[in-house]
Amino acid sequence: MNVQKGHSVAQGPALFRFVHPLALGVLLLSLSALTVLTAFGVAPGTVQDDVVRKWVEQDVPLRDWMPAAPPAQQYVTQERVLRGDTVAAILDRLGVRDGKALDFLRADKVGSTIFRQLVPGRMVQAECGADGELLTLRYFANSSSLLEIRRTAEGFTSRQRALSETPRLVYKTATIDSSLFAATDGAGIPDAIALQLVRIFGTDIDFHVDLRKGDRFSLVYEMLYGSGELVGPGRVLEAQFVNDGHVYQAVLFHDDEGNDAYYSMDGTSLAKAFLRSPVEFSRISSGFGRRFHPIFKNWRAHTGVDFAAPEGTRVLASADGQVVSAGRLGGYGNAILIRHGGGITTLYGHLSRFASGIRAGTRVKQGEVIGFVGHTGWATGPHLHYEFRIAGVYQDPLRVALPKAEPIPERLRARFARVAADARATIDLVSASSPARFE
Repeated sequence: MNVQKGHSVAQGPALFRFVHPLALGVLLLSLSALTVLTAFGVAPGTVQDDVVRKWVEQDVPLRDWMPAAPPAQQYVTQERVLRGDTVAAILDRLGVRDGKALDFLRADKVGSTIFRQLVPGRMVQAECGADGELLTLRYFANSSSLLEIRRTAEGFTSRQRALSETPRLVYKTATIDSSLFAATDGAGIPDAIALQLVRIFGTDIDFHVDLRKGDRFSLVYEMLYGSGELVGPGRVLEAQFVNDGHVYQAVLFHDDEGNDAYYSMDGTSLAKAFLRSPVEFSRISSGFGRRFHPIFKNWRAHTGVDFAAPEGTRVLASADGQVVSAGRLGGYGNAILIRHGGGITTLYGHLSRFASGIRAGTRVKQGEVIGFVGHTGWATGPHLHYEFRIAGVYQDPLRVALPKAEPIPERLRARFARVAADARATIDLVSASSPARFE
């Protein structure tokens, strides 16, 4: 074989020795394709599916579809009782639009107690339907029971039932800088507790004029819970008030007849036969004695004490007694006259209206709501005119000597001594702390 100069012959297998490069590429691709086709073959031992299938159609009857009725809409709201509140005003804030419910409360023996037991700071809960119809109403009247009104298919029902949860205790101390309510607000103490504090020490401290900057108070009180939710304030259990350097202490004692009352640590009752002020908290706008009359512009005797307060503020019976009259009484406007024991009568004038059930012959208890502050009759603004008479003679209700209630009976002395010792130790601990809250 002749070989031209400048070319060489590759030495290799005979099959590829004289194959053109393009032909070699085509050959390699063909071999690869055969390999891939082989991978899609059926593996040995595989069972072939020879089942014959056919479609069958059959009508299946179904029940008529009815959409489910939507659940009845229910709304739960709660409100705290405000100073001067009425049952109608509370129901309005709760969203209750149910005249039958209010009529039931007025007429029902148990339900009507809500009109006489409204206490500022207490909680009222309502469950209403979509149109404001009342389904359930709950009023937490005290620390151990609540008033419950329910709508049934037959009408409304009412009952007093016990609270299921034990009240939680709160320990607080605060210092007065400007006023009692400023101090309690700053310490986070509910108004209902502040008002209880006024009533407890009101026989020894005139909260209208006696408070001093730097006065300090400490107390232990209850907070009520239902189903884990805060319901509202309960009772003050122990308290101390330091007024102008004088220390006053009180403890709530439960006697063997089921009565609660406040006593000093030596067993002396803190209750008086009469309240000094029949308005829970206000200011004196005109005292007892001669004064220049704001309407008649002359000097004349002022036979009572005027307590300035917002219209609608609750007026309380200053002692147990029987209503002699309740209606319009000349310049007094709407007025209530109550006869008490020992020839004593009290008069409450210029009222905007009377509490439910107050009429001639009604028996009232000390602290019961009998009416609401107004400016009917000869009055230039909302206030309560309060008179105190003994055998028909006018007396200054802020200065007349008021006997205290009976002290702890001898049979309960030993038990009271143990309660008082525990209370004194607790109050000493609370009063020594910085103004703060411990729950």
